[in-house]
Amino acid sequence: MTKTALITGITGQDGYYLSHLLLNRGYRVVGLVPPHRQANLAKLGTLAHQVEIYTVDLRDTLALLTAVEQLRPQEIYNLAAPSFVPDSWNDPLGTLDLITGTATRLLEAVRQVGLSTRFYQASSSEMFGDVDRSPQDEETPFRPKNPYAAAKLHAHWTMVHHRQRYGLFACSGILYNHESPLRAPQFVPRKISLAAASIKLGLTDTLEMGNLDAKRDWGFAGDHVEAMWRMLQVDEPEEYVIGTGKLHSVRELVSAAFECVDLDWTRHVVINTDLLRPDEHFQLVANPTKAKNKLGWQPQVSFEELVQKMVQTDLERLQSGAIAKRAP
Repeated sequence: MTKTALITGITGQDGYYLSHLLLNRGYRVVGLVPPHRQANLAKLGTLAHQVEIYTVDLRDTLALLTAVEQLRPQEIYNLAAPSFVPDSWNDPLGTLDLITGTATRLLEAVRQVGLSTRFYQASSSEMFGDVDRSPQDEETPFRPKNPYAAAKLHAHWTMVHHRQRYGLFACSGILYNHESPLRAPQFVPRKISLAAASIKLGLTDTLEMGNLDAKRDWGFAGDHVEAMWRMLQVDEPEEYVIGTGKLHSVRELVSAAFECVDLDWTRHVVINTDLLRPDEHFQLVANPTKAKNKLGWQPQVSFEELVQKMVQTDLERLQSGAIAKRAP
């Protein structure tokens, strides 16, 4: 029997890679897309013709209940969230409703319809926030530092409570930074890859950066969605920390990107103090041992391969005219 998987946030980076993975495994993939997000379907490229789109307001409890009742999915992947964390300060309540509200409404729908649907909640390393230990694992205390992280934590506990109280198969992946050529340019890795490609082609000459010493655990989005799927294939629902377990500085990222196009980054990077963030002192790095032992998961794409993939893709896009030839 063909499995049906519902995905919220299907038009985002993770939604794309997860759809690709599920389609390759023979799933029927249905994206729950709000009316105002229909224009974003273009981001799915050729996948837009392979997935089904169900238009629904994620804030509408009855509409989501109807969707779950009609589609009767074997799996739900709740990826709905604002893609850019700093934006959550501009609309804390909207962020809370999109993240926690959607998770709660979907879990309630599964419970009320009486399905044995397996539910994945996209949690985030941002929930760890102001950490006092490194690396972090599933037992590390949560200390969120922004509205996005707080909303993710609320959704995370809502999922846990539905599992504990109602016996739902509900789990979450606490994902660390994961990137790809699909990232928007406001994200640091994509900003850097696009700049390196643009400078190589003579379209611009400088890249403005903030703190080059900031460090992150950067992985490939395609690897991370593989972990999501694996979480729903095991016997018991649990939480898993998903990351590479390796820290890299922004300086290393810049150096690797410019090396891909045979350029000396020190000749092109300018420090702009306005880009410095006040919360760069903490170090979020995963201890993915549990995922490796219980899911058989580990990253396949290295940091260097990820950067190469992003820079090469941006070079090709700029040369073909797929993206505008202007300074990033």
